[in-house]
Amino acid sequence: MSSQPPFGPETNHIQSAVVNAPGVPVIRNVNWGGLRTLYIKEVRRFFKVQLQTIWAPAIQTLLYLIVFTVAMGGRSAVHVGGVQVAFADFLAPGLIVMGMLTNAFANASFSLLVGKIQGTIVDYLMPPLSTAELLAALVGGAVTRAFCVGFAVWLAMLVWPGVHVFPHHPIAILWFGLLGATFLALLGVLTSIWAEKFDHAAAVTNFVVGPLTLLSGTFYSVDKLAPTFQAISHANPFFYIISGFRYGFLGTADSPIWIGSIVILTIDVALGLLCYALLKGGWRLKN
Repeated sequence: MSSQPPFGPETNHIQSAVVNAPGVPVIRNVNWGGLRTLYIKEVRRFFKVQLQTIWAPAIQTLLYLIVFTVAMGGRSAVHVGGVQVAFADFLAPGLIVMGMLTNAFANASFSLLVGKIQGTIVDYLMPPLSTAELLAALVGGAVTRAFCVGFAVWLAMLVWPGVHVFPHHPIAILWFGLLGATFLALLGVLTSIWAEKFDHAAAVTNFVVGPLTLLSGTFYSVDKLAPTFQAISHANPFFYIISGFRYGFLGTADSPIWIGSIVILTIDVALGLLCYALLKGGWRLKN
């Protein structure tokens, strides 16, 4: 009697057919179609109300510039990294990135939260998307809104008299804009996971994001502060984002650019891993 080998080409074919049953879609590696769909959904959501999500923040940021430059008389100067810079030129980049940061947080902190409140969170959890793909789409939508707001503010400041916002180092502008927007987008995702109502998200905006943004050297140079307050400012991650972004326009900064890059990149990675772990475990989402 001859015996057939227990495993062979026919057996492997049968096992493959069992694993991949007819009519059952199998997604290998990255689900690019689902990732793109969720990203487009997030972008369309804020574009439908772009008057509120893009143009209103741009006008508000421009009003900051007008009020402060008029109040200072347009004749004051600020020393940044040992270089004297006109106050309007110093203020403008900080306002641009400040608008980007706050809107990245606002967009990311809304997505999952409104799903939990309205009972539509299943629309995010049930599609065949991995945790990394879900997180990437949410962060990508928030970063896109941040750059839309930043571009709108920059265009307005470009034609405003007495303000010079011509890029000296475009790569630094894009790099720190991306790092900062990703930082606030991840913080927004973390907030939307934790929050159970809009009041919780508003509390983070008012007591965390707002103060850290305003006390980060947006409206003043930290070189004029007392040593204690300088140390406090250097402990604020928003300081490195604004300083690096400002360097892209002025060619000088309050702190070394490479230090700011390492600090913010490290925070982004840590927040990304934390958000991934919470989304993977379904904390406050599936319970």
